[in-house]
Amino acid sequence: QVQLVESGGGLVQPGGSLRLSCVASGFTFSTYAMSWYRQAPGKERELVARITHLGASTNYADSVKGRFTISRDNAKNTVYLQMNSLKPEDTAVYYCYARLLIYRWRDYWGQGTQVTVSS
Repeated sequence: QVQLVESGGGLVQPGGSLRLSCVASGFTFSTYAMSWYRQAPGKERELVARITHLGASTNYADSVKGRFTISRDNAKNTVYLQMNSLKPEDTAVYYCYARLLIYRWRDYWGQGTQVTVSS
């Protein structure tokens, strides 16, 4: 079955960096776009970054442009989110997401990884 497993979250000081990873299984990873979302306490889940299936195109939320970079390694079935110059407002649970055509189009989410930016 489809699995999306995130890792790499943690506690970091403002201005610091973290790299999140999401390992995918159960589908042909290289044929689907992948995304990272985040959800802060009391707020709606929001799109952070998206990358097309071969990595040729990316897009970002305005709030993270120039600080975050999404990338993927199709040989490892893994999508990454490099987060630099972290701010307290980046504190959230970060989720890996894919919309897959398996009999019908469905949304798949990872379990999430907590990122806390605090001094």
